[in-house]
Amino acid sequence: MRVLVLTQSYVPHKIVSWERAVILYFSNKVDIVESYDEELRSPSVVMKMPAVVRLRKPVAAMKRSVKFSRMNVFSRDSFRCQYCGTPRRMHELNYDHVVPRHHGGKTTWDNVVASCYPCNGRKANRTPEQAGMKLLRRPYRPTHLPVMGLRFDRRDIPAPWAEWCRAYFVDEAAA
Repeated sequence: MRVLVLTQSYVPHKIVSWERAVILYFSNKVDIVESYDEELRSPSVVMKMPAVVRLRKPVAAMKRSVKFSRMNVFSRDSFRCQYCGTPRRMHELNYDHVVPRHHGGKTTWDNVVASCYPCNGRKANRTPEQAGMKLLRRPYRPTHLPVMGLRFDRRDIPAPWAEWCRAYFVDEAAA
């Protein structure tokens, strides 16, 4: 089961496993806001499985560089395919190596873009120029990511999260 972590000001921050949420709870780092119906049992404790937890302290600002990850590539590229420009949901995107790995391309900020599956298949194991495709924007290493928090598809969230995620639903018409 997944658990939604809220910031101190009740804004969705990240998603963690129920095991991690229980550790955070017993470390006095979070308060449980919503629970699932399932019970967790140990020899000395019985509790409902957390569904939504709230951090007790403010989230510290990150001072280091932006970590390379699939989600951060999608955020940098505004969840849009960098070939056709269509906004997509996260599960409809993958990342594409502009210079394919087969041709010596590396998995780095400067060589990876968000791509929808049809465009990625059309480009195949070629550079955009070889495939006759044009990038909307060249890939780059971001110094920060847009403050957009988490994005949720209404169909993918557990019921106890709904109240906390309503403002962060992906617009299905645009996605």
